[in-house]
Amino acid sequence: MIGAMSLRSSSRLLSSFVGDHFLHSTPPLHQLFRYNPGSKHVSMQLSRTLTGLTSLLFNRRNLDELPNTKRKRLKPGKVSPRRPVPDHIPRPPYVKSKQPPGIASGSEVHDEKGIECMRASGRLAAQVLEYAGTLVKPGITTDEIDQAVHQMIIDNGAYPSPLGYGGFPKSVCTSVNECICHGIPDSRVLEDGDIINIDVTVYLNGYHGDTSATYFCGNVDDEGRQLVQVTEECLDKAISICAPGVEFNKIGKTIQ
Repeated sequence: MIGAMSLRSSSRLLSSFVGDHFLHSTPPLHQLFRYNPGSKHVSMQLSRTLTGLTSLLFNRRNLDELPNTKRKRLKPGKVSPRRPVPDHIPRPPYVKSKQPPGIASGSEVHDEKGIECMRASGRLAAQVLEYAGTLVKPGITTDEIDQAVHQMIIDNGAYPSPLGYGGFPKSVCTSVNECICHGIPDSRVLEDGDIINIDVTVYLNGYHGDTSATYFCGNVDDEGRQLVQVTEECLDKAISICAPGVEFNKIGKTIQ
């Protein structure tokens, strides 16, 4: 009986926050919260679930503040319309299908021509990334970085790979501060002390060149600098073990 009452209470809680449409379009709550209704611990599990949910939805204290810093939490800005690409530039197959490509079932071995095309796309991606890094400064928006990256890529006859990948609306990924990866460029202005990862991928001659780097915006605190330094060290160590016959999981273990 306690479990049933808790379940009805959680329904009202969700409904008051996100509306009835959400409830009607989701799985049963026991699937949503992954508890077992037949368990003798159902009351305790539901209690913990509701406690965490209540804290998530209604605890507004320090919502805009990050612990141990004066910096504000990252908030999304306005995303501008999708930028056009000239018709003569070849598109990756997923752009028309609007579905991300599948994962290859096995290894791919490329011939000499293919390897040269890979190098060309990688070279262009590196040049675009280097240029994008020079734009990082307080006062610029990530949308302005996207505009510059987009223009440089199409000026070189390539397609910006992120644009249209699984519905992604922009030509580069810009991940600021606590945004883990694949951030969408928008109207937010970079501030002094930010760190930003810029992820550039270009599609040229049928091959993708993909590269990224993290940049300091103005005066970054010691914690931010250490994060970037350690990440770069992990990258260098992972690259150093890459060789024919090395399994992918060894690369991951090296980074970890």
